[in-house]
Amino acid sequence: MMLRALLLALALAAPAAAQPPDPGAAAQAAAERLERAARKLDAARGARNRVKALTETIRAYEDGLRAMREGLRRAAIREQALTRELNAREDEVARLLGVLMSMGESPAPVLLLHPAGPKGTARSGMILADVAPALNDRAAGLRRKLEEVGVLRALQESAAGQLEEGLVGLQKARTALSQAIADRTDLPRRFTEDPVKTALLVASAETLTGFASGLSKIAEDEAPGSLPDITDRKGDLPLPVQGRILRRAGEADAAGITRPGLLVATRPRALVTTPTAATLRYRGPLLDYGKVAILEPQAGILLVLAGLDVVYGKAGEVLPGGSPVGLMGGTAAGEGEVLPTRTGAEGAERSETLYIEVRENNTPVDPDQWFKTDEED
Repeated sequence: MMLRALLLALALAAPAAAQPPDPGAAAQAAAERLERAARKLDAARGARNRVKALTETIRAYEDGLRAMREGLRRAAIREQALTRELNAREDEVARLLGVLMSMGESPAPVLLLHPAGPKGTARSGMILADVAPALNDRAAGLRRKLEEVGVLRALQESAAGQLEEGLVGLQKARTALSQAIADRTDLPRRFTEDPVKTALLVASAETLTGFASGLSKIAEDEAPGSLPDITDRKGDLPLPVQGRILRRAGEADAAGITRPGLLVATRPRALVTTPTAATLRYRGPLLDYGKVAILEPQAGILLVLAGLDVVYGKAGEVLPGGSPVGLMGGTAAGEGEVLPTRTGAEGAERSETLYIEVRENNTPVDPDQWFKTDEED
């Protein structure tokens, strides 16, 4: 209720000063998203498919928190701009206040008299009639801006509390999801992983190509056939995590190293999901990629997701599209400032990176051919 009252006050305080995009409207929309996420979390407790329900809940929280941070960032930028403007006009404001105060303290008959007599008095009256509305307009404009600064500050303080509640709800959803995945027993298995062969393959592999070529050797009792063909979805697969493309295939990093995959900048503890139904071929540490999940959506195609902190599931399981496959690293405190007051805070929040590589017949191909990369977060 407090947040909505402040949003209304912001709209009334600055009808002409609000600049698109409106920080108040953004914060209100974000608050509504967080409320929906909280309702989803309550509903997920009794859902038949708790993993799916909790995955949707986490996505809703991530979406709402992202929008709330953006709304707060805009509010902070707007407040800083208004404060700088008012500080720069401090002398002008002081002079204006002095004129208005002197006019208000002088008796009306004195204001109407002029030393030059009746003609001077008439002229001064006409000049005053022209100047007074302009002075009043400038005073009203300054008053609106001062009120807007106050409301923006109060909005940030109030929304910060809701942001904290959202972070708590998000952590509860993550914990519940981990437990639901651990309890899950209904997923089909295409094969059983041989842990000894897997350990030997990990230890002996020197490249991702070499590791991928040996994946079939670690599987026991593998079911014949393949999942349905997904080539008709080329270019339309969603990114596994909410974020922004940091580097594309073949682009060099700061050290001049190039890789054939995408690097996506995302927030700490962001949820990573399967872009399509796929068999989990491998999960665990690999070479210098960190923790890795390798998915096989169909025979001959592998999706490599590297840089995870937590990997869900068991090798051999067939995961539905949109299923959780892991979490990014980072700590809860690093998920983003509660009050992102700096213009660049939006980018600073994306401190984790997910590497995505697509391999066809164990040869890397440009992920842009498969993923929808023009709709980034």
